[in-house]
Amino acid sequence: MRSSSRKERPLTVHHLNQLLLAGALVLLIAVAAVRISSRSGLPSLLLYLGIGIAMGQDGIGNVSFSNAELTQVIGYAALVVILTEGGLGTKWKEIRPALPAAAALSLLGVAVSVGVTAAGAHYLVGLEWRQSLIIGAVVSSTDAAAVFSVLRKVPLPARVTGVLEAESGFNDAPVVILVVAFSTAGPVEHWYHLIGEIALELAIGAAIGLAVGWLGSYGLRHVALPASGLYPIAVMAIATTAYAAGAIAHGSGFLAVYLAAMVMGNAKLPHWPATRGFAEGLGWIAQIGMFVLLGLLVTPHELADDIVPALVIGLVLTMVARPLEVVLSLAPFRMAWQEKALMSWAGLRGAVPIILATIPMVTGVADSERIFNIVFVLVVVYTLIQGPTLPWLARKLRLDSSSEAADLGIESAPLERLRGHLLSVSVPPGSRMHGVEVGELRLPKGAAVTLVVREGTSSVPSPTTVLRQGDELLVVTTDPVRDATEARLRAVAHGGKLAGWLGTGGETAR
Repeated sequence: MRSSSRKERPLTVHHLNQLLLAGALVLLIAVAAVRISSRSGLPSLLLYLGIGIAMGQDGIGNVSFSNAELTQVIGYAALVVILTEGGLGTKWKEIRPALPAAAALSLLGVAVSVGVTAAGAHYLVGLEWRQSLIIGAVVSSTDAAAVFSVLRKVPLPARVTGVLEAESGFNDAPVVILVVAFSTAGPVEHWYHLIGEIALELAIGAAIGLAVGWLGSYGLRHVALPASGLYPIAVMAIATTAYAAGAIAHGSGFLAVYLAAMVMGNAKLPHWPATRGFAEGLGWIAQIGMFVLLGLLVTPHELADDIVPALVIGLVLTMVARPLEVVLSLAPFRMAWQEKALMSWAGLRGAVPIILATIPMVTGVADSERIFNIVFVLVVVYTLIQGPTLPWLARKLRLDSSSEAADLGIESAPLERLRGHLLSVSVPPGSRMHGVEVGELRLPKGAAVTLVVREGTSSVPSPTTVLRQGDELLVVTTDPVRDATEARLRAVAHGGKLAGWLGTGGETAR
């Protein structure tokens, strides 16, 4: 205990400057780690964890940190930001056909994974059933940050990406309920009550998330804020409100925030590219902070005895439990075996299982430190194996869709008093809008291309002006044809000048 005569030193401006400098240096190192991971193919998760371990008590930083409760709280907050970023980037047209399959994986699949993994931990490693069930539940959650970051670099078919992204957004809720149930004191009675509790929490979270997302989208589209920089802040605030409302209502806050963000991400909000960039930046900061903190929490010299058990449990999870849950959950759906094989390998784990492993530590479960160590080793090893090999497997299974046309980046700025919109359109590489004349866009009556910016030079286009990749267009449209104009632009970007005539969606001029 500290001596009562010793006075605590107040936090001064000098201390604050030191903390800011240390934080800035960590962020700079983490940003450099992003570059290293992109060039080497290593998942950035491992590099961030490495930074935390290097700063810890066994590393060069010699920082002693063991507050599992604080780690859990910060991890939950970071996960809210990560799910928001993921939901904003999820396209409804891709995820809508995948919802039934994702729901099956998130419910039946989680149950299969927990049972098989727990059996492996009990019979092969010798853990007690309680510890085995906790580990089985913890590692059954696919990590949203890992899935979003990896899949958006791998050009997979839209159906496969939609199922995996939706699964990572949905399966946190049932897994959290199971981990908390298995970590509470006393035996878990009436297991069938857990099914009803999971269903109720999912329903409450879904209802609140959809409602908050719709109300937030409606407000942002009909109320012009005084500065464009306020739109990204408003979107993040709305998403956080969805999480808080869902949690307070005893629903799934994680599902609520993901659905609210997905609704807003598909609502054609004003200043969308700026909002998307802001969310991506916050998502990176959340990932960096979360992984570094988890690296600080682990004690490397205590991991040696748990390496073999972690490898055995991970092998059961990866080679038995995950393939079995995919086969059983997706049996009612007509999917090729190649797609199921890729989904079996793409059940990526990341920070979420490690965060969930702090729940038994906070509740005082016996051997909770060993549970944390096993989960930590499992996540690190199998993320290192699965992440870099996923693009190779996609090519071998012929599921690479890199030949598909790139989508447009369209930003909308509302002109409230004029009842119109300014659409800022970026033509990316690979867009089939390249080589199309302005007149061949056939925009609806009430819309016109008023400016083309090419290599820093602006010009007013004529109907015969040929568009090129890298161009930025300024399109003025009246309020009634705003959606039709954007639909037509996207149709041309994917189908070329004959979009509409050849079956590609999008409105045409009348």
